[in-house]
Amino acid sequence: MKKVLTAIAIVAISINANAQSFYAQGGANFANISNTNSGGTDNSKTLVSFNAGLLTRFDISSVVDIETGLLLTGKGAKAESFFNNGADYVKAKFNPLYVEVPVNLVVKFPLENKAKTNIFVYAGPYAAVGVGGKSKLDTKIGPLTSSSESTIKFNNDDPLTSGQEDAAYNKLKRFDFGLNGGAGIQLKGFMIKANYGFGLAKINSTQSNNNANDKNKYRTASVSIGIPLGK
Repeated sequence: MKKVLTAIAIVAISINANAQSFYAQGGANFANISNTNSGGTDNSKTLVSFNAGLLTRFDISSVVDIETGLLLTGKGAKAESFFNNGADYVKAKFNPLYVEVPVNLVVKFPLENKAKTNIFVYAGPYAAVGVGGKSKLDTKIGPLTSSSESTIKFNNDDPLTSGQEDAAYNKLKRFDFGLNGGAGIQLKGFMIKANYGFGLAKINSTQSNNNANDKNKYRTASVSIGIPLGK
């Protein structure tokens, strides 16, 4: 795990050293997990989390950029059940954290002939490694209440093999991957982005066949603000 994070850090430093522009990003995630074979989700299970990190852009042309970098991003979902007209409940939150590396093709549409003011759309793949997170359970039944919290566990998988080493029903896959797509507007001093992350990997480490169906995969929408930090 330490070797993987070190490699990611080296790549990030190299990217930033050669980038033509870079910016800090932060915002809100609206995380969910697909619960049908076709990849559908239940909106009532959407969990609010966050994303934050540093992204860079390479100018390919006046209208095309390549965007990449590092993001700390929260995924997961929640579940809530209420009884006795809402007086009693069971509430569960599942919020794993990942370091994510997106690689997006960005197409810009300039506004008022100003290159730094534009509307843009983008899409591309992402890869992510699980680094932490918590699951929480709150219950109330009559006068009795309870609350418990536990650290989310990831398996110690070797990404260079096809299997899932150290797989267990109580462990997530260490590595996630999928596709990003979104749009935004870039103004003189900041940008606003809306993104949708479409996970392609089943999240539990015992689920080795990602192509069996689209159940138990991350679905994460986000709204973020980017602030330029340099050239």
